[in-house]
Amino acid sequence: MSVSLASIQEAAAGLLGVAVRTELVSLPELSEQAGVPVHLKLESQQPTGAFKTRGAWTAVRRLAPEQRARGVITYSSGNHGQAVAFAAHRLGLRAVIVMPETAPGTKVDGVKRWGGEVVFAGRTSEDRHRRAMELASSEGLTVIPPFDHPDVVSGQATVAVEILEQLPEVEWVAAPVGGGGLAAGIAAALAALKPAARLATVEPEGSAALAAALQAGRVVRLDRTASIADGLLPLSVGKLNFAILRGRAEPVLVSEEAIAEATRWLNVEQHLVVEPSGAVTTAAVRSGAFRPTGPTVLVVSGGNADPAVLARLTAAAGRP
Repeated sequence: MSVSLASIQEAAAGLLGVAVRTELVSLPELSEQAGVPVHLKLESQQPTGAFKTRGAWTAVRRLAPEQRARGVITYSSGNHGQAVAFAAHRLGLRAVIVMPETAPGTKVDGVKRWGGEVVFAGRTSEDRHRRAMELASSEGLTVIPPFDHPDVVSGQATVAVEILEQLPEVEWVAAPVGGGGLAAGIAAALAALKPAARLATVEPEGSAALAAALQAGRVVRLDRTASIADGLLPLSVGKLNFAILRGRAEPVLVSEEAIAEATRWLNVEQHLVVEPSGAVTTAAVRSGAFRPTGPTVLVVSGGNADPAVLARLTAAAGRP
């Protein structure tokens, strides 16, 4: 199954009045360091604080009336859960969100703010997937997967549509990777609209499921994942997403130290609210792990930062 340009364009039309056409901002220090123009795509400006609004709304909107009537369920570390709750709230539907026991309070509160019912299940993506499937079966709910679904990917692809409209000369787009829905959407849109543009896929060193899959030539299940970038911890990337990304993704890995430094720099020095998962693309440039060769857009995927994590990073940076 692929994601067509027609599906992406329909998703873009369906997001009018729902998602924000997020800003591109230039930080001179980043451009100077990279030696090429660098812009940030601030998906933190979305109603739910992350790009996930695009895919969740598209998937829920495209459901048949009888599926909507039964209500929806998803499994999420936080941002997709908030987005599904947001979409369901706008459409007057029931939404159940299965989250890890370790989910940041900020993201749990975000789900509840949009009327989502929170259920906690384990610590891994597999734990919450299993629980969501049980509840979907017992309560007749329709599952909205967080990343491995063509409607979700089509919605996320609209990020790249906007980038190409805002900066037609872009040569590189860098995107964070968890399950790969955002990166796959960007890859599909670039392939259709500007094949010469290149895609850097950025992952934490401790959660590099896409890099492992690209090296193996197939989807790989990691034994464990660990990072302060809590939105990028799936044990494997989606099969659909891998099929799209294979041959287009150029993997970049960033250290925990680099993620922490970039998160602190963006929040404290640049006054941008960015969570660690959204800061990995900036970390890739600031650490030198990613060296773009032309005009570049770094996707800042979300701004739902845990205040305790930001305080800890800021305090650590201030120690001698």
